Amino acid sequence: MTSTENRPGLGRRSLLSRAAGVGAAAALPVAAAPAARASAAPASGRPDRTTTKRHPENWPSQEPYGLADTRPDLWPREDNSFVLPLELRPRDKERGVVWMRDTYVNCFVVDGRPLYVATGTTRVPGLEAAGPWNDGIFVWVARDLEGPWKLADTTGIRPDAEKGKVWSPEFADENRAGRTVVAPWQEYWHDEEFGKRGQAWAPELHRFRGKWYIVACMGDHSRKVGSFMLVSEGGVEGPYRLVEGNLEKPFGDSFIGGPAFIEPGAYHHIDGSLYSEGDDAWLVLHNNLYAKFRDDMEDIVTPTDLPEFRQTPYTPEPYLEGAYVFKHGGKYFLLHAAWDRTSIEADGTARQGYDEAGTGRVQYQYDAIAAVSDSFEGPYSQRWTVGVGAGHNNFFEDSDGALWATFFRNPNFGHWSNPARLADAAVPGVVRVEWTGPKGNRLYVRRQG
Repeated sequence: MTSTENRPGLGRRSLLSRAAGVGAAAALPVAAAPAARASAAPASGRPDRTTTKRHPENWPSQEPYGLADTRPDLWPREDNSFVLPLELRPRDKERGVVWMRDTYVNCFVVDGRPLYVATGTTRVPGLEAAGPWNDGIFVWVARDLEGPWKLADTTGIRPDAEKGKVWSPEFADENRAGRTVVAPWQEYWHDEEFGKRGQAWAPELHRFRGKWYIVACMGDHSRKVGSFMLVSEGGVEGPYRLVEGNLEKPFGDSFIGGPAFIEPGAYHHIDGSLYSEGDDAWLVLHNNLYAKFRDDMEDIVTPTDLPEFRQTPYTPEPYLEGAYVFKHGGKYFLLHAAWDRTSIEADGTARQGYDEAGTGRVQYQYDAIAAVSDSFEGPYSQRWTVGVGAGHNNFFEDSDGALWATFFRNPNFGHWSNPARLADAAVPGVVRVEWTGPKGNRLYVRRQG
């Protein structure tokens, strides 16, 4: 779930249940490749999971509002982060680490024991990116954040399919009367410009009222672009089916957006997320929108004209992605991904800001920014930089009560604006997060000092 306050916590009290889980965890196959381990900090340098009693201080806000904070303290580093050693699929063997964008990780308590899940946007062999098509959604599970991580065991559902693949446009032949796995608008298709088209983006895995849900998005090369939800009829491995509200289209209204090759009316709101609290759940969409789910979770209550979060926007407001809501310390944190663009001011000084794209503005880092509120709907405070290069992420609490965020290092334009580091991009990374306490109420990538 997306709140640290609406699920049974394990905390440091979990010694007995963790001990009980050691046998099961040990039974998970060790599949961490040497390259994946090399990308992580050494075991002695791994960020510890302890929390300090004294809360760190807020940094002063950047002035004017809209400037990006680029200080090295806010970068995922060896002392505060590592790359998850996910079990490799055959396609990953050469690289030695799973190629992943939009990394999502969470920890749930299932039958009194922690279960970590990981997923994200992946690519097919032979393509440099996750488009113009990919083969769906993969899920990994573990009993400890550091692993061993194994692919979800889908072999009992699809013995001949690649292990860990829980949903794909390939599964359209599984549709039956009254049970749709892949809607017609999600199926693969072909055109003269791109050939094979259709891909799933930015999946998230949630557990709500004892059921597993995946919220994901069909990407730019699909017949219709936008967010959808799947529900499992079994465990975390599935089998999953599409909810009723997405049989004809993605969630929300269509609008003019996306690349020019997308047909008018085919683009809906993307990067869907699920926020749950108590017995209620909401859909969160990247264009400042949200909607409550129906009690049966088969659709949202207001399919069109969705309400908007009350935010404190930049002036002008740039394009934002990856909206995600997380509750901690009694407050609601609204995450976005924003490009920090480098430009030169009239006096010749450099500007690092969350500006609109334009001439003279160079994409530098894909950052995580956040704002805080007393309520889910807002109003939300001014935003601040949570993590440099850590955009399109999520916050989560581990089984010891420590806070983390995910990252993937956006490979667009070269990781950290340096093509030489491209090999280190598109990874399933996690970084420690610090809370500045009830007085400061900010979350940051764990800073030095």
